[in-house]
Amino acid sequence: MSDKPAREAMEFDVVVVGAGPAGLAAAIRLRQLAPERSVCVVEKGSEVGAHILSGAVIEPRALAELLPDWQERGAPLTTPAGEDRFLYLTQGRAWRLPTPPQMHNHGNYIVSLGNVVRWLGQQAEALGVEIYPGFAAAELLEEDGRVVGIATGDMGINRDGEPGPNYQRGMELRARCTIFAEGCRGSLTKRLMKHYDLRAGRDPQTYGIGIKELWEVPKEAHRPGLIVHTTGWPIPSDTYGGSFLYHFGENLVAYGVVVGLDYPNPWLSPFEEMQRLKTHPAMRPHFEGGRRISYGARALTEGGVQALPKLTFPGGCLIGDTAGFLNVPKIKGTHTAMKSGMLAAEAVAEMLAGEGVEPASYEAKLRESWLWDELQRVRNVRPAFAKWGFWGGLANAAIDTYLFRGKAPWTLHHATPDHASLRPAATAPRIEYPKPDGKLTFDRLSSVFISNTNHEENQPAHLKLHDPERAIAVNWAEYRSPETRYCPAGVYEIVGADQDAPRLQINFANCVHCKTCDIKDPTQNICWHTPEGGGGPNYPGGM
Repeated sequence: MSDKPAREAMEFDVVVVGAGPAGLAAAIRLRQLAPERSVCVVEKGSEVGAHILSGAVIEPRALAELLPDWQERGAPLTTPAGEDRFLYLTQGRAWRLPTPPQMHNHGNYIVSLGNVVRWLGQQAEALGVEIYPGFAAAELLEEDGRVVGIATGDMGINRDGEPGPNYQRGMELRARCTIFAEGCRGSLTKRLMKHYDLRAGRDPQTYGIGIKELWEVPKEAHRPGLIVHTTGWPIPSDTYGGSFLYHFGENLVAYGVVVGLDYPNPWLSPFEEMQRLKTHPAMRPHFEGGRRISYGARALTEGGVQALPKLTFPGGCLIGDTAGFLNVPKIKGTHTAMKSGMLAAEAVAEMLAGEGVEPASYEAKLRESWLWDELQRVRNVRPAFAKWGFWGGLANAAIDTYLFRGKAPWTLHHATPDHASLRPAATAPRIEYPKPDGKLTFDRLSSVFISNTNHEENQPAHLKLHDPERAIAVNWAEYRSPETRYCPAGVYEIVGADQDAPRLQINFANCVHCKTCDIKDPTQNICWHTPEGGGGPNYPGGM
C-alpha cells in the first residue's frame, strides 16, 4: 500500500497509552511535578471510561495521595462500604465464613470504576493533559534501540487491507518517554516484553477472567454498602475462582464471577458458571424483581510480585494491570494501579530533568513503597491454589495470613503458563449447563448486545490465527474447541461439526476486548491485534 500518505507526527515530552486509573494517575502526577512538560494520553475506547470494567470496591489510599481534596472536587465515591459477607457455597446451602483480613472494606467505597475514570480524565485535562479517546495505539516507534513513541492505527481499512472511501492515516505520537498502561495483556506490551526480554527470570504470568453484570433492583430490596463474596459452588475445586456482589448507587447491584485461567477442564465455561451461580438460594434474592441493564468481561492479571516483568526499558515503562499489580486476595487493583502510575511519573520526571534514556528509578521507588510491601505480603496466596487446589490453597492462605502475617520465609511460584493447563477433552468430565430462562439467566449474544459492543464490520478482523489449520487439528481434535466456551462474547463458533466437517468461525464484531483468547488458547495460536479506535464495548456509567 505504497499510495498511503505520510503519517503526521506530534511531539510530546510523555505519551501515556491507556486512559485507565494507572495511566491517568501517571499523567496527573507528571503535570503536578512538572507543569511545563507536555503530556498526551491516547485511549482506544470511544471515550474515557468506555472500556473500563471492574467490581469495584476502591480503597482510596492512592487517590488521597494523588488528589488530597478528592471529596471537595466531587469524586464519584458516594457509597461507603458497609457489611462484608464471605460465603462458602455448596449446591444448595451457604456457609458464612470469617472475612479474611485483606477483604475487610471499612473506609472503602463501592463505585462505578468507569465513572471514577471519567472524573480522573477531567482532573487530568484541567491540569493541561491532552487526552485523545477513540485512537488505538497500534504500533511501537523505535529508533536507535529505544522506544520513541507510538503510532495510532489507520482508520477505514477494508477487509482486503486496502484503504476504503473513509480512510484516515494514523498519527505518530512521539515522546522522550512512553508509559504503557494498556491494562491486562496489552497488545503493545506483549511486543515490548518479547523485544526487550522483560520476562527473563520471572515466573509465568497467570490470569483470571472477570465477567460482570449490572442490575437495577427494587428500592425495597436494595442494601447500599452491602458486599458479598462467595467461593465454592459452582466453581470446581481444582479451579481458582469466586464471585462478588455489591449494592451501591441508586438501586444498583454489581454482580460478577472471576475464574482463574489456569483451569484444567476444557469443557468449563466461565460465562455459564456465572449464570448458574445466580440460581443459588443465597444469590437469587438479590436479583428478584430486578432487571439486568449492562454486561461486560475483562481478563485480569493475577501473578503477583513473582510474575512482575522488568518494568523499564529504553524509552519507557509499564504500569498498572499491564504489568500486573493486582492484589488478588484483597480483590482490588485500582489503588495499586494508581500508585504504580504515580511512582512511574516521579521516575519519568527525574528522567526528563536529566539525560537518561529510561526512568531508571521507577523500580527502586516501587520497592520502597507501601505498594511493594502490600503485594509481598500476599505473594503466596494465589500460587498455593494452583499448587494444592481449593482446600490446600485455603489452608495455606490461613497459615500465611494469621500465622506468618504475610512474611513466610518462602515464596511459592507459578509453575506453568495458563495456556498449558488444559487436559484433553476425552479425559475431562463434561459439564452440562442448563438453558437460560431470559429473566435471571441469559445467553451470550443477548449479553453482548447490552455491552454496547460495536466494530466497523468492513475492517480487517483483529482476531487472527497464526496457523488456521491448528484450530481443527489441535483445538477441536484434542480439546473440543475450548475457545467456544471460554470466550464470554460468542466470538468463536464451530460450524459444520454435524456434517463431520468442523470449521472455526470467528465473529470478531462480538469481541468485548477481554483478551481471554489471547491468553488461554492452548497453542497460543490466537493473536489479539488492535482493532480500529473507538470499537469494542461502550460501558455506561455504573459499570
